[in-house]
Amino acid sequence: MSPASVFAANNTALITGGASGIGLAVAQLCRKHGMKVAVADFNTDSLAKAKETLGSSDVETYQTDVSKLEQWAELKDKVQKKFGGVDFLMLNAGVGARGGWEDSAYFEKIMSTNLFGVIYGLNTFVPAIQAEKKPSAIVITGSKQGITNPPGSPAYNASKSAVKTLAEHLSYDLRASSTSVHLLVPGWTFTGMSGGGPGSTKEKPAGAWSSEQVADYMYNKIGAGKFYILCPDNDVTEEKDKKRMLWTTGDIVNERPPLTRWREEYKEEAEEWMAKQKV
Repeated sequence: MSPASVFAANNTALITGGASGIGLAVAQLCRKHGMKVAVADFNTDSLAKAKETLGSSDVETYQTDVSKLEQWAELKDKVQKKFGGVDFLMLNAGVGARGGWEDSAYFEKIMSTNLFGVIYGLNTFVPAIQAEKKPSAIVITGSKQGITNPPGSPAYNASKSAVKTLAEHLSYDLRASSTSVHLLVPGWTFTGMSGGGPGSTKEKPAGAWSSEQVADYMYNKIGAGKFYILCPDNDVTEEKDKKRMLWTTGDIVNERPPLTRWREEYKEEAEEWMAKQKV
C-alpha cells in the first residue's frame, strides 16, 4: 500500500503552522481528499482566515504555541475529542530571524519553535499514532539551510539541521511500523517568511514556487515512498541542490575549512567541481 493512501476520506490531519504558506496548502490538499483537518498556529488572524479558506465542519483551528509543552497536551486533548486519532501529522511550524552571537534571545526563540516545537510534537503524538496500528504518515518540514548551511543564520540552520537528524532517526525507529516518515525540504517558496503571507499584495517572484506546488510535490513523493522530499524551485534544480550538498559534505571528507562554498579562496574551485559533477 502506498504511503499516500493516508490521504483518504475521513482520515484526520493535524498540521502545525497550518494557517498560511505551505501548511495551509497541505491543509487544502487534505481537504481535497476528504480528510478532516486540525490546524494549529500561533497567529490568530491567520487562523481566522484559514478557517474561512478551508471551511467545513470537518475543519478546526487551534491557537497554539508549539514551543510550550503544556500546550501540546492541551492540543492533543482537543483534537482527540473533536476528531479521534490523527492519521497524518505535519510538524511544519517555524520562525526565521537574524541575530548576533551575543543575542541569547534570538537563539532561544529559534530553537524553542523550530526544534522543540518538533520534539514536543513527536513526544505527544507518536505514541498515540503508533497505538492506533493503522496506516499513517508523519511529515517534518526541514530546510536546505539545515543541509548546505549557508552563513548568516546560525540558529536557524542549526535548528533545521537538528530537525533533519530527528526525522532520520524517527524513520529508522518506525521502519517496521505502519507509519511512514518524510522530511520535507522546500526550495525557495513564496510564503510569509518571504513576504507572501495572508493578505499580502506582493507579487510572487518568478524564481519561487508557490506553496501549492510544494504541497503537490510532497504528495507525489510520499506516494513514491520517498523519505527525503527535496523540492526544486524555478531557479534551482534538484540536480544543482544535490551538487551543493555533495560539495558541503566534501568539506569534512577532504578536510577543508567549513562553508568553503562561500569562501573567496574556494569559490572558483567549488564552481568548477560542481560543473563537472553528474548526479
